[in-house]
Amino acid sequence: MDITEQIRFWVNSSDEDFAAARCLCEKGHFRHTLFFAHLAIEKMLKAHVVQRTKQTPPKIHDLVRLSKISALDLNDEQQACLLEFRAYQLEGRYPDSQQIPVNKEFVRQELSRAAEILKWLNEQLPNS
Repeated sequence: MDITEQIRFWVNSSDEDFAAARCLCEKGHFRHTLFFAHLAIEKMLKAHVVQRTKQTPPKIHDLVRLSKISALDLNDEQQACLLEFRAYQLEGRYPDSQQIPVNKEFVRQELSRAAEILKWLNEQLPNS
């Protein structure tokens, strides 16, 4: 797979996962909503890693680390968002991680934050 195809794969997969997050929210599956929102951001960052390094991204889930590898110029709010969203992938994978209390309003706010960062990340890709 060439670089352009890899980037397209990560972007399309991110879009699908974010659509799934929205559906999960409407069905009341809030933890899964946040997990898929994290996954969507992770995959969009992996598109940036491919763009920057011209290599397959590492098989990691740490949003902050992926943003550093991609050398994105994130503002403080974006960096904080990535740091906070890190908790959602842990909750979805590991039952012994701290469980954040969630409700529909909180999850909708987090989806809005995820949508903002996903839009910005998409805009930073060439030909977006």
